[in-house]
Amino acid sequence: MEPHIEIVVAVSQNGVIGREGDMPWRLSTDLKRFKALTIGKPVVMGRKTFESIGKALPNRLNIVITRDTDWQVDGVMRVGSIGAALDLALAHLESAEPDPDDPDAPMPDEICVIGGGQIYAQAIDMAHTLYVTHVLAEIDGDTYFPEIDKDVWQEVSHENVPKGEKDSVETRFAIYERKSETQL
Repeated sequence: MEPHIEIVVAVSQNGVIGREGDMPWRLSTDLKRFKALTIGKPVVMGRKTFESIGKALPNRLNIVITRDTDWQVDGVMRVGSIGAALDLALAHLESAEPDPDDPDAPMPDEICVIGGGQIYAQAIDMAHTLYVTHVLAEIDGDTYFPEIDKDVWQEVSHENVPKGEKDSVETRFAIYERKSETQL
């Protein structure tokens, strides 16, 4: 099985994805999109991202990358590198059983990389798809997403999302696909 690696990220106009170990905005609409994109799939993240979430995400295999070999949290798999994380996620996908309530449902083959900055930088060259919530504001922060290289990535769809009641700013949901070798 060849897994499909997806990056799921919210990023400001100036590239910020975090500030002081947390997200520097409140975006209920983005959190709903995040849940819909990641549910039932392995999620790969760094330790700081996990700590900002505060708990294992339900209905997903949670894989945390950290060099701290003593780090343990119930319901979370710890690995030491992005390669080990992707290998573990792939093994999980290959051993998955069909849903007994819906045996005809397609088996997931996607692995979601969900942060933070160092993990995104390591995973972007391996990713097939970027699910980006463009935060339509310049935000102060200390953690950044790598620049989306237009020579490598092609935007295949987008949706402008007005600021909802529980959102601090407007957003634009975009999907980028890696260009094929013939497009480069």
